Amino acid sequence: MKLRKVSAAAAAALVLSLTATACGGGDGGNEGGSGSGGGDKIKIGIKYDQPGLGLKEPDGSFSGFDVDVATYVAKELGYDADQIEFVETKTPDRENALKRGDVKFIAATYSINDERKKSVDFAGPYLLAHQDLLVKADADITEATDLNGKNLCSVAGSTSAQNVKNDFAPKANLTERTGYSECLSALQSGAVDALTTDDSILAGYAAQEQYKGQFKLAGLKLSNENYGIGVQKGDTETLNKINAALEKMVSEKAWDKAVADNFGPAKYKNEPAPKIGEIVK
Repeated sequence: MKLRKVSAAAAAALVLSLTATACGGGDGGNEGGSGSGGGDKIKIGIKYDQPGLGLKEPDGSFSGFDVDVATYVAKELGYDADQIEFVETKTPDRENALKRGDVKFIAATYSINDERKKSVDFAGPYLLAHQDLLVKADADITEATDLNGKNLCSVAGSTSAQNVKNDFAPKANLTERTGYSECLSALQSGAVDALTTDDSILAGYAAQEQYKGQFKLAGLKLSNENYGIGVQKGDTETLNKINAALEKMVSEKAWDKAVADNFGPAKYKNEPAPKIGEIVK
């Protein structure tokens, strides 16, 4: 049988074609770009420093309600747990991380508001949180007005404590720390009387083993915070899939389990799972 000669140029073109097919391409936080698992990985933005919500543990694993929600959603998108790459997305960089395509979606105590919706599309909401106070377990602070003449702590740059001073307790003494852990230490020592931010964040900190039983939430609803999952603007396909996954998580009671697992030790009185698209003002 006579063999046909193949030119060097044709051979090179064949190799390049096979290489391109094997490598694939990235697409909005999916290393393989298919968006349906099958050996690819998915990058998801979370917080690394919020116990009970998004926390990177000393052994490199991740825990928290946002992590559980993100893992469930990723599973419904076709990804196993070992195909997830959690990427730290700090508050000021969340919109940019989505615009750059660094992550496929973000679940990181991401409150839905009109300003953010200009550059991000939101699935959900998947949790309705409220600004609240964290106080010692035996404290008699039951209203924000009880903070008049008392010491209130929050993180520098946060609007939470200023909201309390402006709207409820103008005579509160505001103390700012660089992080919530420092506020907790001050509350534990008695240097401050209360710490304020979203109740979900407070519950996560209070549920830590070293603080178990020491603190309680006042149970106030000083604001409404509708947590959504951020996706790249215009990515309607992913948005719809995530909304379907969230509805399934609620119907299967996996949402209730995630709340109990992550916030239960702090006796967090959570709101029922919100309906998709229902924003509480």
